[in-house]
Amino acid sequence: MQTLLAIDFTLPLADPVLKFLLILLIILAAPLLLNRLKIPHLLGLIIAGAVIGPNGFNLVLRDSSIILSGTAGLLYIMFLAGLEIDMGDFRRNSTRSLVFGIYTFSVPMILGTAVGLWVLGFNTATSVLLASMFASHTLITYPIISKLGITKNSAVVITVGGTMITDTLALLVLTIIVGMTTGVANGFFWIRLGVSVVAFALFVLFVFPVISRSFFKLVHDNISQYIFVLVMLFFGAFLAEAAGIESIIGAFLAGLALNRLIPVNSPLMNRIEFVGNSIFIPFFLISVGMLVDYRAFFTNIETLKVGAVMIAVATVAKLIAAWLTQKSFRLSADQRRIIFGLSNSQAAATLAAVMVGYNVILGTTPDGMPVRLLGESVLNGTILMILVTCTIASFATQRGAYNIAMNEKTTSESQHNNRKEHILIPVSNDETVEELVGLSLAATCKGDRSTLYALNVIDNSDPEEIRLKRAETLLAKATKTAAAADTRIEQILRYDLSIANAVTSVILERGITDIVLGLRGESEKSFSAIFSEHIAQGILTHSDVDILIYKPALPLSTIKRHHAIIPPEGEKEIGFDNMVHRLGNILASTGGKVTVYATALTIAAIGDRLNRASDIKYVTYDDWSNLSKILSPIDKGDNIWMVASRRDGISYNRQMPYALSWLNRHASGRSIMLYYPAQALDEGSRYLT
Repeated sequence: MQTLLAIDFTLPLADPVLKFLLILLIILAAPLLLNRLKIPHLLGLIIAGAVIGPNGFNLVLRDSSIILSGTAGLLYIMFLAGLEIDMGDFRRNSTRSLVFGIYTFSVPMILGTAVGLWVLGFNTATSVLLASMFASHTLITYPIISKLGITKNSAVVITVGGTMITDTLALLVLTIIVGMTTGVANGFFWIRLGVSVVAFALFVLFVFPVISRSFFKLVHDNISQYIFVLVMLFFGAFLAEAAGIESIIGAFLAGLALNRLIPVNSPLMNRIEFVGNSIFIPFFLISVGMLVDYRAFFTNIETLKVGAVMIAVATVAKLIAAWLTQKSFRLSADQRRIIFGLSNSQAAATLAAVMVGYNVILGTTPDGMPVRLLGESVLNGTILMILVTCTIASFATQRGAYNIAMNEKTTSESQHNNRKEHILIPVSNDETVEELVGLSLAATCKGDRSTLYALNVIDNSDPEEIRLKRAETLLAKATKTAAAADTRIEQILRYDLSIANAVTSVILERGITDIVLGLRGESEKSFSAIFSEHIAQGILTHSDVDILIYKPALPLSTIKRHHAIIPPEGEKEIGFDNMVHRLGNILASTGGKVTVYATALTIAAIGDRLNRASDIKYVTYDDWSNLSKILSPIDKGDNIWMVASRRDGISYNRQMPYALSWLNRHASGRSIMLYYPAQALDEGSRYLT
């Protein structure tokens, strides 16, 4: 047992507890102190790393533990970028991303090579390698974008997609230049590189989703799911290195591969973001700061010259690329700032390139000194460039992102009439609680003003203690599930002989706008029987709110395809707009292919409001007397989203009851969502008789 006097306080700190405590204090203090000065805390962490590092006060060495944590943080940034990207927007902006990727690669390559040859006097190989360092960039400022909730903005999607392109090309240039200067770039080298890169990309993008979907179907433990995500992240990074490219590309592709399987508002996504933003990413930023050696800038004029030129070229080249992208696609000035801010920060690929180039020995001088592909002046200049570009990028990203976030918030509130949403989740089955809360979270988006309520109704069929304990357990589980997604849920406990009467009363008391009901599997009453007994005769008849009835067969995140069936004249229902909003949120959150079956008028009424969903397809269909024609081919594991109507509703038709019976007989093994849009009721119809 150590006493205070026995602890070693000599510098650099060797005690692991003290080292970790110091870094945690920095992570805690940086946002609190710098927010008051309007300085991005990301920049503060880099500066803090320089202060405590071996070239500052030498409080902490940049040892293997710091390097390990920093590498994990870098991979985490790229993984989150792939995970949070909207795949629908990504596909729609793929051409724009390609164009931006070409701009942000070619402009720095041309400008950097020219400056290297004619300003700095380097040879061709060194100049091209130096230019590739300017072409690459790291999404260090992406956490600013994520925090402000604008990851789906087209400028962000374009930049993230372009980052994959330019970093891949820049790292390929690195591989080729090193291969040529070391004499290994023969015919087999090119074949091996091409085959390995293609095989790696195909394996990650097509095999990873299959493995992950199977895992999420079988394992529901929260901790195991998070560890699995980390395994896939680092496995993807390892496969990239094995293919001969940098690990950051593997991390990004792993994020894309798991994108559809981790809903945006899910507890799992919240855990991934929380751990990354609180631990891994700050460690990476601090480790970058530890590389800064301010003394080199005062002792070697060549370092200052090279560093100044590198900063100017990198900044101007990325600004030109952002400007060209803005003009090509008619983007706003704030979107240009975001593109520039995200693409100007140099770190990961730049460090990889300079370290590889520094370690390549081309020969020796007459006095025995090694001649390196990239000399010490470039190495130190790179550290200065990283610090300055990250500073510029942080301010540019924060300004553009803040303005866009404010505009999007105003637009969203205007589009939804500032509607306050109150979602009620009646819970009575332990097996469905998590799925119902997860579906409710998926049905909302971060911009929605939503309040969630969990309701349990106690009847007199069991002894008092058993009933109360069971109710409290169910409500606590709902609260815990919502809390894991950083969402508060209000508990409501009611005593009533009629479940429908209790639900209807809560609707009136709390101003409920939506209800999410759950039905469970084949071992209980049939789907039709439960529906008829508890829903049609009670809640539906005596309420005018939107009602979503969910019967899960598989976890929502593992569903590959959604089939949405909307009745003729469905667009005339009062709750049609909200139904489309909910459907769009769920589809955008969970991913997967979507097919909408509706009349031409209904499809026209939907317009482009479902465009956030990826792979959406519309089929003109109005024959509800023969729904088996479209329902029979639906695979097990798919989700059937059927929009129905109350008996007196505008879109009600005589085939609806038969459709429900058909679902009961033939939809076994498929997840089912029945959506009843809101409709106007007579005041007297609100109450049970």
